[in-house]
Amino acid sequence: MMRIDAHHHLWTLARGDYGWLTPALAPIYRDFDLSDLKPHLAAAGIDGTILVQAAPTESETFFMLEIAEGDQVVRGVVGWTEFDTGNAMARIDAMAASTLLVGLRPMVQDIPDDDWLLRPAFAPLLAKMAKHGLVFDALVLPRHLQRLLHVIDRHPDLQFVLDHCAKPHIRTGDIAVWKRDIANVAERPNIVCKLSGLVTEAGSGWQLADLRPAVDHVLDCFGPQRLLWGSDWPVLNLAGDYERWLKASETLLADLSPDEKAAIFGGNAARIYLTKRGRQTV
Repeated sequence: MMRIDAHHHLWTLARGDYGWLTPALAPIYRDFDLSDLKPHLAAAGIDGTILVQAAPTESETFFMLEIAEGDQVVRGVVGWTEFDTGNAMARIDAMAASTLLVGLRPMVQDIPDDDWLLRPAFAPLLAKMAKHGLVFDALVLPRHLQRLLHVIDRHPDLQFVLDHCAKPHIRTGDIAVWKRDIANVAERPNIVCKLSGLVTEAGSGWQLADLRPAVDHVLDCFGPQRLLWGSDWPVLNLAGDYERWLKASETLLADLSPDEKAAIFGGNAARIYLTKRGRQTV
């Protein structure tokens, strides 16, 4: 079965649309392209990737699509479009013309209005995404999970992917409410969860024991058929590196069967992202 990194980024600083990326984030404040990533993929035996937006601009999405068109290793792109404009429906139609676009990801974690997901105007846009077979990547924080639950219920035909396990507060250990809300979200069949981003939430001094409560919980709630492994590289470099996160993931999932591990490390991503769109895996 193909191994897939279901979540990584690439960027060129000179593009100027990464407002969050400042010199204060020194380990990742430089350009990253496929030539930087490919040695990690080769060492990990990873065959394909899902490239995910890191800037709230359509121009970055087209930048990523150009990368995907030029290299077979990128199997699909999760992009961005402005959901708050009058022509958002037409924009989704236009962007969906590229079959390498497999999903869209508004940067909910950075939107000041916590109820943004619940706006009535949002509903037809999600219906449009479902019509095109696009996945909704949910970049949310723990406080958004109850709101996300309502959206998932309203759109049973839309596939949702929960990015980074909704970023639990691993560093402080304050995850009780997160655990409750994750369990509720996971009861819905049209959402899966990315096993990614956890080391960044844990901080640079993380150990396996810091990650295990969150990993065990999402595994219990979603099961091995609804978890997708992703590196979140190069953001990952703020608190570790590709090889260490992969090894930690393999250790934390060591008790699973070979088929279950194969699903998490590639099969589920292929099913979720690459069945209707993207560069097919067969």
